[in-house]
Amino acid sequence: MIEMKDVYKQYNNGVMAANGFNVHIKQGEFVYVVGPSGAGKTTFIKMMYREVKPSKGDIIVNGINLAKIRNGKVPQLRRNIGVVFQDFKLLPTLTIYENIAFALEVIEEQPKQIKKRVMDVLELVGLKHKARMLPNELSGGEQQRVSIARSIVNTPKLVIADEPTGNLDPETSWDIMNILEEIANRGTTVIMATHNREIVNTIKHRVIAIENGRIVRDEQRGDYGYEG
Repeated sequence: MIEMKDVYKQYNNGVMAANGFNVHIKQGEFVYVVGPSGAGKTTFIKMMYREVKPSKGDIIVNGINLAKIRNGKVPQLRRNIGVVFQDFKLLPTLTIYENIAFALEVIEEQPKQIKKRVMDVLELVGLKHKARMLPNELSGGEQQRVSIARSIVNTPKLVIADEPTGNLDPETSWDIMNILEEIANRGTTVIMATHNREIVNTIKHRVIAIENGRIVRDEQRGDYGYEG
């Protein structure tokens, strides 16, 4: 599903955020990405959906080499990748239903199909009854559920979650994890960058640890491995 071969990323300020990443992630895997702030986790995540382009090396996602595709092909690539952000990134003037439907409208899906898929994902995240509300009428946890629903409405093979529980209280964080687990159980690959030690140590999955732009640990059913 995902392969990084000798991937390097040096920013203009000289920071080497990726120093020889070599990773192979299979379809259907759930992978935590952990490490200190500034270690290179965000670069690792963003390179998978071409928000960041590597300085050197190959990144192959679902058979496409992201290091070599033209910029004009990037939007098409992202239609097959769901991304969940820490700060939700919902459109404030659109209802919950409209926020999710927008992802299907841009690819000109049929209205009947849009309605079915939007209501299906709203049911999965437990918000079918709030479809007509605006984002500011929901709690932070509910907004994150909407963000997840939006990320999977295209039935992507890959979901990338960047600190999806970072702004949430502990109870709500577990609710979000249960949804991500359900998505993974359906065969979707889930890559989750997180600082949540308790979640990583309780719900066991593969752990990739990054420090100073290097992968220092890659363990099946690993622990968080850092204090705090």
